[in-house]
Amino acid sequence: MIVMKFGGSSVANAERIRHVASIIKAYQEKRPVVVLSAMGDTTDHLLEAADKAVEGIVDVAGVAKLHEDTAMELGVNIDTIKSLLEELKQLLTGISMLKEISKRSRDYLVSFGERMSVRMMAAYLEKEGIPAKFYDAWDIGIVSDSNFMAAELLDQVWDNIPKSLNGYKNGQENQIPIVTGFIAKDEKGNITTLGRGGSDLTATMIGAAMAAEEVQTWKDVDGIMTTDPRLCPDAKPVPEITYEEAQELAIFGAQVLHPRSMMPVRKTGTPVRVKNSYNITSPGSIIVEKHTGKVPPVCAITKVKHITLIDIVSSRMLGSAGFLAHVFNQFLKWNISVDIIATSEVSVSLTVNTKADLTGLIEDLSRAASVTARSNKSIVTIICDVAHSSAILASGFAALADEGINVQMISQGASKVNISMIVDDDEADRTVQILHSAFFA
Repeated sequence: MIVMKFGGSSVANAERIRHVASIIKAYQEKRPVVVLSAMGDTTDHLLEAADKAVEGIVDVAGVAKLHEDTAMELGVNIDTIKSLLEELKQLLTGISMLKEISKRSRDYLVSFGERMSVRMMAAYLEKEGIPAKFYDAWDIGIVSDSNFMAAELLDQVWDNIPKSLNGYKNGQENQIPIVTGFIAKDEKGNITTLGRGGSDLTATMIGAAMAAEEVQTWKDVDGIMTTDPRLCPDAKPVPEITYEEAQELAIFGAQVLHPRSMMPVRKTGTPVRVKNSYNITSPGSIIVEKHTGKVPPVCAITKVKHITLIDIVSSRMLGSAGFLAHVFNQFLKWNISVDIIATSEVSVSLTVNTKADLTGLIEDLSRAASVTARSNKSIVTIICDVAHSSAILASGFAALADEGINVQMISQGASKVNISMIVDDDEADRTVQILHSAFFA
């Protein structure tokens, strides 16, 4: 058994659905379980419909047209989708009467995208003579807590999923399960969403619980790349990468699986393969617990733009065990996450997301230290084997110095697989290009 996950762009229209169906057919003998996102921008359109409903306007025409036109083009019966559209209209009517939308209602609302997507795909596969059956995630036992918009899966899913899918895995059932990603139900039966990376989490949870041969996530590039190919056209696929390296890549800006989606497969050692839906013969990149061959000094380079660098300086820090505790208590108080950090005896430098309102935090920190906040910065991260950090830094900084790039802060991650540096936003792309040329040319 394998698990195959396709995002919204992969099933955005009839043409893409036909293509994904051909990929599923090519892997039919592997007994795939397929996890789908909503079609294209359906989730955004549902949220727009909610905003209109709060203003008193109930309008499902855009969402309905996409799905009805796609069904007509595919030549499939969509009675099940029509019933969902009617249910959606009733929900929006309720929102329009209340003039507000709760987190619980929002999760119920956005669930319609995934639910219609799996019904469309299952119907088309059946039409093409490929046995298939759609499942809403809760139909196979995916249960979460009640933290709407960012729900966490409950431990019982490890037992629930095999109870639902063992018959298919063992050959007693032949219909390919087409399962909604991103959504679940809590123990009271309320629909929840799993937050960022939710569809990836659904796929890896199914793969881990079913002891799948591998989980495949299908994108539009030949796997995980050494850097963004839009920046560096000579970027290459990374054949193999560890869970830890993949998590760090995702944290620092690469479009890989969301870090939380790695948790189930790390527990079981289930491999994850990133494949190209436009080049199905490419082996892609495989994510594993440990490298099986020689560990490359540098795996990949990535960046995060538009962050703020905060420098906190105080002579009180000298010999004061409580200074760092005071600093981070302020971040906790204002619910602001730190990305990377570097310390000396009398100072702390760290980065935060520029979108956060830092006014209160800086006022509180300023009572015990001199605080400087500088925005328009970027984090450039080298995912690497830090056993070779001296050589990596020597060659990387030599290349940057030759091009006049000024690095304003450097931090080696506790994970031992990354080295991060801060540069100005307008130098970030060039920094990535210089480093990529230094390590991969």
